[in-house]
Amino acid sequence: MDQSTIEQLGDGLYEALLARRPVAPLTASHPDMAIEDAYRIQQRMVARRIDKGERVIGKKIGVTSKAVMNMLGVHQPDFGYLLSGMVFNEGEAIPAESLIQPKAEGEIAFLLKNDLQGPGVTAANVLAATEGVMACFEIVDSRIQDWKIKIQDTVADNASCGVFVLGDQLVDIGGIDLALCGMVLEKNGEIVVTGAGAASMAHPVNAMVWLANTLGTLGIPLKAGDIILSGAMGAMVPVQKGDSLRVTIGGIGGCSVRFV
Repeated sequence: MDQSTIEQLGDGLYEALLARRPVAPLTASHPDMAIEDAYRIQQRMVARRIDKGERVIGKKIGVTSKAVMNMLGVHQPDFGYLLSGMVFNEGEAIPAESLIQPKAEGEIAFLLKNDLQGPGVTAANVLAATEGVMACFEIVDSRIQDWKIKIQDTVADNASCGVFVLGDQLVDIGGIDLALCGMVLEKNGEIVVTGAGAASMAHPVNAMVWLANTLGTLGIPLKAGDIILSGAMGAMVPVQKGDSLRVTIGGIGGCSVRFV
C-alpha cells in the first residue's frame, strides 16, 4: 500500500475520532490490506494525536482471547498505543459523548520499572521489570461503523483504543498467580461478566512477553514508567451515559468508572 493511501486512511480515522463519527470498514474499500499496512495506518493516526500535544505513555494488547481470535480469523494478538489524552483516574466521570460506541473491559495493567527490549524477552524478564499491577478498565471504542471490524480494521484504528481508567492501588506482582486471579465486573450494581487472568493468552505475562518481543522486532522498546494493558479478562460490556461500573480482581483490587 503506497504512502499517500496510508496517510489518507490514517487521517480519516483521526478525523473520525475528533468528529465522533464512524467510518466504513477500511477493508471494505481495501480488501487486500495487509496487517503491516494496518500498523502503518495506526502509526499515522497516532502521529496526528502526538502532533496535537499528546504523548505516548504505554501500550495495550488486544485480541488475546481464543474467542476473539476465532471471531477475527487470526491467531495472534495486536497492539496499540496508549496516549496521555486517554487516561482517567479511579472513579472519575467520563463524558459519554466523547466516545462513539464504547464498550468496557476489565483488565490487569502492568507498570514497568525497567525497560524491556525484545527479541528474547522471557516471562522472568517481564516479572523482574514490573513495578506492580493494577485493576483497570479499558473502554474500547471503534471508529469503524457498527464494530464491523476485521483484524486490519482494528489494528489501523489503534487497536480500538478509547480511554482507560486505572485503579488506585498498585500491587506487587510477587505471590500473585495472575492466571488464576478472578474478575467480577458489575454494571449499575449487577454482575454482568466474570473472568480470570487466564483469558489473556493463558496468562497475562504471556501477553507481555509477546508484546515485548513483537515490538523488539520493530526496534521499539517498552520503557520504564510505561503502562501496559494486558488484555481483557472477560467479555466486553456496552456502556452509555448514566452507567456506573466496577471491576474487582482477586488479589489486586478494584476500579470504578461512571459515564455522564
